[in-house]
Amino acid sequence: MTPAIDFRPMLASDLAMFREWLGRPHVAEWWDGVPSHEELMEEYAPAVPRLDVAHYIVLMDDAPIGFIQSYVAKDAGGGWWPDEQDPGVRGIDQFLANESQLGRGIGTRMVRAFGDRLFADPGVTRIQTDPSPKNGRAIRCYEKAGFRAVREVITPDGPALLMYRDRD
Repeated sequence: MTPAIDFRPMLASDLAMFREWLGRPHVAEWWDGVPSHEELMEEYAPAVPRLDVAHYIVLMDDAPIGFIQSYVAKDAGGGWWPDEQDPGVRGIDQFLANESQLGRGIGTRMVRAFGDRLFADPGVTRIQTDPSPKNGRAIRCYEKAGFRAVREVITPDGPALLMYRDRD
């Protein structure tokens, strides 16, 4: 039987676990480093609900296994997606917390399920993501989850492969 994948909103009580996950070598290699507790509180704590971004803990059979977020690409700010004009485009970022779960199809299932969840909202027109062009594992995961490579772009974090998943 395939373990169930689910998502729950990130809670302030998850921040210590999340910070520890960000320091794991297989995550840190592709993420922006380990922020301080204060920086995490500012960006990820759910004290003020936001309409433009949502952070989730990924669960497999009710156990936390990773992180995924979605955001409105239009007007994301900070130099991210300045040409995007469609308010229905959502960007996603994600990782699996446990290196032992990489390469087993779990990430693909997670990304596909989250995309399906986003597309349940009729206002969502497309989902995009932007892995490093050097992150072959992430690119394959996204392709298996229904994304297609569009082009290489330069982001505030450096080179990225812009990928889209369109509605079926």
